[in-house]
Amino acid sequence: MCTGVPKNLGTPNPSPRMWLLQLPSIPKFSTPFLHGGRTLCSAPTATTFPAPSAPCSMPTIRAMKSMQGKVVCATNDKTVAVEVVRLAPHPKYKRRVRKKKKYQAHDPDNQFKVGDIVQLLKSRPISKTKAFVAVSVPKKDSTNNSDIGIPLESQQQA
Repeated sequence: MCTGVPKNLGTPNPSPRMWLLQLPSIPKFSTPFLHGGRTLCSAPTATTFPAPSAPCSMPTIRAMKSMQGKVVCATNDKTVAVEVVRLAPHPKYKRRVRKKKKYQAHDPDNQFKVGDIVQLLKSRPISKTKAFVAVSVPKKDSTNNSDIGIPLESQQQA
């Protein structure tokens, strides 16, 4: 006869699976080994984060500084090869040595010629080898010192 009621429901010896449900509740201990070294009763320290800036269309990459170099090849369409020279310490002699590296940069208007000084800005990958955009560098004019608004002694009229 199948009545739908289990036979050993009222027996004193529960099934092996029942003893899992009858475990006493485990007290919660506060040790320095739990929760990453902090105790449960300690109050979390307040951390301050910088205020988010205004959203922009292209996220800036803070770790990458913009590089400056000289155009060495401009024969390809919309692409220039830029040679960047940096100073790095020699691993054994600790003297600063010039290291050169060539980067392919995007030049949408084909405006740069061989010998121009350009600045490389990091961007999304444009092709397999191009991840920089070439931007012209304003030329430094040492004769024009009127930018700061203070006339030089030679420019003052007596």
